[in-house]
Amino acid sequence: MEIIILILALGLRLIGIGQSLWLDEAISANVAKMPIGEIVRNFSIGDFHPPFYYWFLDLWTEFFGSHVIMLRLGSVLFSLITIYFVYLIGKKIKNKKIGILAALFLAINPLFVYYSQELRMYSMATMWLIIGFYYFVKIKSKKYLKRDLVIFNLMMGLAFGTFYGSIFLIASFAIYFLIKKEWKLFWLTNIGTGLAIIILTPLLLTQIKNSQIMLVQVTNWTLVLGKVNLKNLLLIPLKFGVGKISFYPKIWYYLIGGIWSLIILGLILKNKKESNWLKIFLGLPIFLAILFSIKSPLLQYFRFLYLVPIMCLVLAINCDKKWQKILIGGGFLIFSSMYLLNPNYYREDWKSVATKIENEKSVYMIESFSDPIKFYNPKMEIKDIKTITPTENEIWVIPFGEAIHGINLEEKLKNLGYKRIVQKDFREMELEKWEK
Repeated sequence: MEIIILILALGLRLIGIGQSLWLDEAISANVAKMPIGEIVRNFSIGDFHPPFYYWFLDLWTEFFGSHVIMLRLGSVLFSLITIYFVYLIGKKIKNKKIGILAALFLAINPLFVYYSQELRMYSMATMWLIIGFYYFVKIKSKKYLKRDLVIFNLMMGLAFGTFYGSIFLIASFAIYFLIKKEWKLFWLTNIGTGLAIIILTPLLLTQIKNSQIMLVQVTNWTLVLGKVNLKNLLLIPLKFGVGKISFYPKIWYYLIGGIWSLIILGLILKNKKESNWLKIFLGLPIFLAILFSIKSPLLQYFRFLYLVPIMCLVLAINCDKKWQKILIGGGFLIFSSMYLLNPNYYREDWKSVATKIENEKSVYMIESFSDPIKFYNPKMEIKDIKTITPTENEIWVIPFGEAIHGINLEEKLKNLGYKRIVQKDFREMELEKWEK
């Protein structure tokens, strides 16, 4: 049965896998083209993530090339491994039926489906953490071998080296052993994370310094970081249940999504001995992230993707009635299908934009958002609208990200004597033509 679930998961993840790269994915794809030794020196110091995922991507493209589908297959593979380990965890903490149900829930969960296709580090980090979680279950039961400790430490080190946000689940493991007064296990299970932190500290300090500069130079950079507010808190359970999609009118989206989230939350909060301890690792990482985000904002739902497998384990244990299993599985599948089968829910269509202007020599836009154009049309000249004043009679403009930089692009061009003559929508972004 577990093989059938993995085949189902793979089939779902192949739907729409060739869709256009969006901004952050294009950054990953372009970094993968760099020599592996230059990734830290020329990219990571200005980025806000550790380098391991980019190193992997560099090697992946050496073997499989840079076609969008091949690039995304890495994330698909990580998700399948995660699903299999969720099955093993469920089987270990209760029985095979629970393992199969948890794996099924995860295979069709809409948020996990989305990030299983994305060319970013979240699927990889989730894999490391959930493999580690399997060995944590063995360690906490006191039925473990030395190799289990070694593998757990390796997974935690790799997770931190892939995504700094992994630290909140890693810290939750440590806090668990502190609460249980398992001092020896506390130290033995933090060796991998400690080594990873020591190795990455010089880079991390540089990244923190550069992030402070970014906050000063980019007017509204905090908009993309994830402040502690009610909206970002509510989006976590909402997106865990309905995934990346959003639809209009918004009142129906919030009503349907809110009711669905409350149903899931109600099942999670059921008092069942077998799942109560799991809830610690569902809630504690979010609590720690809230505390951290008061000083350094990062409270965005996708940064907690690694909690979705744990949520599915809790749901599998707590859904003890057939109708509950059908309800959760059916709901997840409906929302996943809404995303996969409707391209209107996909991210920005940079590929079509690049195709539309492929015969043009240049395009005006904010240069720091130009990675997708550089990926799809590397020969095109990007003119930074922030620093270069247009002088041509006709110009193509991609008005993307100007709100973050505090630029009123329309007002600026009108003041220069330009008039917009073409405006085309390409899913969450636009392409415009202006003339004097």
